[in-house]
Amino acid sequence: MAGNVNHDYHILPPDIWPFLGSLSALVFTSGMVLYMHEMANAYLVLGLGIAGLIATFFSWFSNIVKEAQAGYHTPVVQLHLRYGMILFIASEVMFFVGWFWSWFDFALFPSTISEVIGGVWPPKAIEAVMDPFDLPLLNTLILLCSGTTVTWAHHSLIHGDRDGLKKGLWATIILGVIFSFVQAYEYSHAPFAFGGNTYSSAFYMATGFHGFHVLVGTIFLIVCLVRTYKGHFTPRHHFGFEAAAWYWHFVDVVWLFLFIVVYVWGGWGAEIH
Repeated sequence: MAGNVNHDYHILPPDIWPFLGSLSALVFTSGMVLYMHEMANAYLVLGLGIAGLIATFFSWFSNIVKEAQAGYHTPVVQLHLRYGMILFIASEVMFFVGWFWSWFDFALFPSTISEVIGGVWPPKAIEAVMDPFDLPLLNTLILLCSGTTVTWAHHSLIHGDRDGLKKGLWATIILGVIFSFVQAYEYSHAPFAFGGNTYSSAFYMATGFHGFHVLVGTIFLIVCLVRTYKGHFTPRHHFGFEAAAWYWHFVDVVWLFLFIVVYVWGGWGAEIH
């Protein structure tokens, strides 16, 4: 039991999931390579990798929740978990820095690749761009509202208001799902397809990966909602929820940059769809 140790650290017992997770990641990336090269058994390898990763996530995270409920997450352990989440978000920030870097490079120096885009931005192949003040603005408002609802849930938890916590989580999850549906509708009616030129490739990669992060954040919050109904969180012990809230705020901030840089500034002067 956690109360029998004489130190503040959690010494983990041997576990198979880190190894299986690494192996599944290798299988998944191998499957992606096979798929991109249209080789045989690509879907089989890719499916096995995805299944292994999902099993790893579910089992490993379940173990972490059980450890927290058993009392192993002491203040020192929680501090280290916070450091880990901060570093993870920092790595995600650098991930998006790469996409923004490419976007600015294409937009500010179109003459360097004039043979591809005609020396102008957006490229000549882009007949029209999305109206930033239509669906993108709607999604911006949706995410800004979701930032307030997750903060509402957080403050409710701190003050012992479990009803407010549940309502705030429900509202945030619903807003996240609406955002994903609006973005899917936007993609299906976009005036340009994926690939073919620098504008569409950079656009879909940046906004698409952000959409993937919204899906991950929504799942993160759904898990927190389930744990809330099980009574797992207390005003003094709720890092799982705190990590989800941090991640969701990160997703909000990235979208604000995407809206301003990609939708508004990136398509300035082009014909609106």
